[in-house]
Amino acid sequence: MKAVILAAGDGGRFGNLTKDKPKPLIQLLGLSLIERAILTTKQVGIKEFVVVIGYLGDKIKADLRDGEKFGVKIDYIENKEWQRENGVSVLKTKKLLNEKFILLMSDHIFDVRILKELVDYDNMRSSVILAVDRRELLPGDTKVLEKKGKIVDIGKDIEESNCIDTGIFSCSPKIFSYLEEALKEGKTELVDGVVRAAKNEDAEIFDITQINSYIPSMRKEIKAFFIDIDSKEDINEAKKLLIENACKGRNDLLATYVNKPIENFIVGRLANTKITPNQVTILTNIIAYTSTFLFLQGYLLFASLLTFVVSFMDGVDGKLSRVKIASSNIGKMEHAFDFLFEHSWYIALAIYLSGNYGILPILLSTFIVLFDGFSHYCGQAFGKAIKDRPLADYGRIEQLFRKFDGRKNSYIIFILIGILLNVPFWSLVVVCVWSLVSAIFYSSRTIRHLYLSDKLTPRTPMWV
Repeated sequence: MKAVILAAGDGGRFGNLTKDKPKPLIQLLGLSLIERAILTTKQVGIKEFVVVIGYLGDKIKADLRDGEKFGVKIDYIENKEWQRENGVSVLKTKKLLNEKFILLMSDHIFDVRILKELVDYDNMRSSVILAVDRRELLPGDTKVLEKKGKIVDIGKDIEESNCIDTGIFSCSPKIFSYLEEALKEGKTELVDGVVRAAKNEDAEIFDITQINSYIPSMRKEIKAFFIDIDSKEDINEAKKLLIENACKGRNDLLATYVNKPIENFIVGRLANTKITPNQVTILTNIIAYTSTFLFLQGYLLFASLLTFVVSFMDGVDGKLSRVKIASSNIGKMEHAFDFLFEHSWYIALAIYLSGNYGILPILLSTFIVLFDGFSHYCGQAFGKAIKDRPLADYGRIEQLFRKFDGRKNSYIIFILIGILLNVPFWSLVVVCVWSLVSAIFYSSRTIRHLYLSDKLTPRTPMWV
């Protein structure tokens, strides 16, 4: 399947911002608008693009080239009539498309889930499927009237409507015949072709409000979204939305009220640089093991303060990768390295304290590692059986306990308090006890939920 991206317009509403640069190349958190469209689309497996260029189109070609740097293939169609409406741009692609395709606008920011659901949607029944939203109508929105899933009317000026156009389409080549019919009547907008398809009962909607808003990996609800970038205010709103959506939910108190605003501030600045999420991860690990070394040498207060620096840096790399659509397979190793450096702190502190307390601190650090590892594997066992929601966010009790549970952000607070009170040994005791409490809680909740799941699932006889 190919994707067509319309990028011919001049973006006149941006004023001087698009005087020497086409609108699709406007930057948003380190990526141009059209780069975001391409990278988001690539996430659903589409790697062939047809980009329709017009105003300052050579600059778009020079920036994107053949698409190799994104791992995709890009063909260009030049629309010398770019001053006309977007239906003309779509028609220019006719010779390159002989099967169903995705049609996108270069100035729309959209949730990848919309495209994933649309690609999987059975659209053999209609030549045009338009993703629509049910949110409140805003100035400039294209209104849509649908009945029983079929588009009845579409346009900015229609009187009756019940949803809005997102600018995300799945089309068959028959859309070109509808656009040609409209062109014969002097109508050159894409919606004019959709109107003709609708009159032929050949256009339907895909309602993005039906997409499940809960994302297990993020531990929170995120409604499927799209933003039509038409002004500088839209750019600012998009920045806020993308950064907020990159934040995971159901965090502990330190992560929620201290780390989050710091991380968001840093991500908003780093996104506009060439610094990569993997580079942030490497720097985080360097600082983390510096803290480990300082614990071993007895510089406890400085070491403890560095653990807080690591705490908020540890969230930056993940957010940065989500904001810049730069997730990688190697990035999945991050949590394994987190587990390693976190526990090196407790072991290093224990080794230092063993000079005064003998083997007891070593035993405490050993049990911390064991209890933490056990809690982690309880979560994995739960996830393999119940996939729609992680254990720490499964029920109200789990959600409440997640704010205080045994993990890095709780432990570093205990350690800092113990060091400030000059009782670092007892901070290690508290960490060990709290890791045990957390292990007991998560194992008991896992057993309970899996037991109830087994009771609700009918057993299949072995001979079947």
